[in-house]
Amino acid sequence: MNSSKEVLDILHLNRERIKEFGVRRIGLFGSFARNEQRPDSDIDLIVEFESGRKNFDSYMELCFYLEEILGTKADVLTPEGIDPLLKQGILKETVYERL
Repeated sequence: MNSSKEVLDILHLNRERIKEFGVRRIGLFGSFARNEQRPDSDIDLIVEFESGRKNFDSYMELCFYLEEILGTKADVLTPEGIDPLLKQGILKETVYERL
């Protein structure tokens, strides 16, 4: 993976399948969003689920699917799972791909 544009393009191309997991919105943050990634960087994503669609199984299946299509490790967070001390900074730099 070379750029944030490449990550967002892959998410966009796979948006219909991603929506099947109950995802309403998905965003890229971290080193890729800041264009500071290195060859060994993982991809940091934040995912918002549709009301009533978030559960452990859908979350884990989504994580595995994202790693498969992106070809690298993906750290997938939900807004509720972000440390309150870090949340504002993460949300500020997040680039969303609306589904």
